[in-house]
Amino acid sequence: MRGKTRLIIGLSGASGVVYGVRLLEMLLPMEVETHLVITRAAEVTLAHETDLKLQDVRDLADEVHGIGDLAAPISSGSFKTLGMIVAPCSIKSAAEIACGATSTLLSRAADVTLKERRKLVLLVRESPLSDIHLENMLKLSRMGVVIFPPVPAFYNHPQSLDEMVNHVAMRALDQFDLHLDVMRRWDGTNTTPKSRATN
Repeated sequence: MRGKTRLIIGLSGASGVVYGVRLLEMLLPMEVETHLVITRAAEVTLAHETDLKLQDVRDLADEVHGIGDLAAPISSGSFKTLGMIVAPCSIKSAAEIACGATSTLLSRAADVTLKERRKLVLLVRESPLSDIHLENMLKLSRMGVVIFPPVPAFYNHPQSLDEMVNHVAMRALDQFDLHLDVMRRWDGTNTTPKSRATN
């Protein structure tokens, strides 16, 4: 087990499960103890979107907690953590967190993070957004939750999907002062390649 700096990683059933997986991979070399909770919908998404087995993802975390285990350490505010990232965060999970519904360990851990005034970052994944979605996110934002849609950046000229995922994951970890320079950060320097003549 690594140091007592702990971070909860939640994977819910929206598209983009690779974001949660990449966060776990990035945290492996760091002195951060990761606590993973995966919804059943996320397990299905994992099978649809990647070649990874569930155990492959579980092996990336220091501790894995069952979605129905409401007695897990992360369900208590006395269990100290930096906070929690839900990546991706489904609209359903966002709605449950917004209204305080704690029917699963993921929503309970998020609720605890909120009540203890710890950092909660939600990589909300949906488009287009309805009024209900936006109202829930505004409610969460007013509670101090960081609404962090996984929007790719292009100023660093990504050459692959992996690089786009890396940039989003890097920026999400920045929210916890966990800094990994896996992608070029904006420094005010224009590195745009010379445009080709088109006519």
